[in-house]
Amino acid sequence: MTRKSKETKLAATVALTGRGRIQVSTGLPFLDHMLEQAARYGAFDLTLRGAGDVHVDPHHLVEDAGIVVGQALSQALGDRAGIARFAAAYAPLDESLARVVIDLGRRPYLSYNVGVRGRIGTLESEVLEEFWRALSIHLGATVHVDVVRGRNRHHIVEATFKALGLALRQAMEVTGAGGVPSSKGLLG
Repeated sequence: MTRKSKETKLAATVALTGRGRIQVSTGLPFLDHMLEQAARYGAFDLTLRGAGDVHVDPHHLVEDAGIVVGQALSQALGDRAGIARFAAAYAPLDESLARVVIDLGRRPYLSYNVGVRGRIGTLESEVLEEFWRALSIHLGATVHVDVVRGRNRHHIVEATFKALGLALRQAMEVTGAGGVPSSKGLLG
């Protein structure tokens, strides 16, 4: 998936049957680190390359990264037949504990309960909610992100991305049940 605007230029590829190939370079090192964690714990390959007008503000690049990663994951999932669809995962990082609950049923919704404020590296932590919202919309997923506890901003945010990866891994798993995982017979 590619996205090119006056503010950003990004290209993402995803392979669900991951072999540990993760290459992320957006110009925002902390965002790169978080996306690497999600892919590693999600067991999918991710390539994301791009840049944006971070001299203005990282908002555009962070949001657009969520768009292209969400689109790439959605495309890789295809019609979603046979996947588990629902998953919940907890991830600790030292004193921090985060939970992500996900439904890949093509109904975008984000509940983001991460009370982190302030800078992490070169990134204002508040802008990370825009990544999650864009991911939810373009992946077609209901996503609940909750921080159970934590003090260190870096630890809290990293725990959320690790939990995202773990939840995606479970929800994208092919169960062998076949068909679209919905009592309606369709997703959305």
